[in-house]
Amino acid sequence: MPKLIILRIGHRVKRDARVTTHVCLTARAFGADGVIVSDVVDEGLERTIEKVVRAFGGSFWIRTGEPWRRVVGDWIGAGNELVHLTMYGLPIQEVIDEIRSSPRDKLIAVGSQKVPGELYRLATWNVSITNQPISEVSALAIFLDRYFEGRELSAKFEGGELEIIPSRSGKRIIRKRGAI
Repeated sequence: MPKLIILRIGHRVKRDARVTTHVCLTARAFGADGVIVSDVVDEGLERTIEKVVRAFGGSFWIRTGEPWRRVVGDWIGAGNELVHLTMYGLPIQEVIDEIRSSPRDKLIAVGSQKVPGELYRLATWNVSITNQPISEVSALAIFLDRYFEGRELSAKFEGGELEIIPSRSGKRIIRKRGAI
């Protein structure tokens, strides 16, 4: 299965900290392999996401502070594909089968502020969830759900210190042996 890496463009540490955290959590929970946050090093964000991975498992990773142009250039130069989530793109329902059927790894770009026009031209696909303003968190969740056709909702995350047991009422958490 192709790798799916999320590229968060335009992260502003003070203004976007909570939303970028939610982009990362959504990416992890919905099946992405990792996230790259462009341009700004954010060690606090890295620690938060790494803590979630330790607690709940999986192999998800995060890197911050990488220039987006270099990331995109290296990605495309290696023969991979760039999917840009934007309200100006083609409707997801018209392109998701084509995106899903491609065996190439995919970099999924989501912005926090105005995305440079250059990204639109570099993208293999500019994809809209709707042609209306929408949260990047919800756009990413819907894209990943359509990409994985709902299979990500039952994914098992190995290696975590905690396991949530579904419950009709209350909270059931199992702390695994050796967990802190």
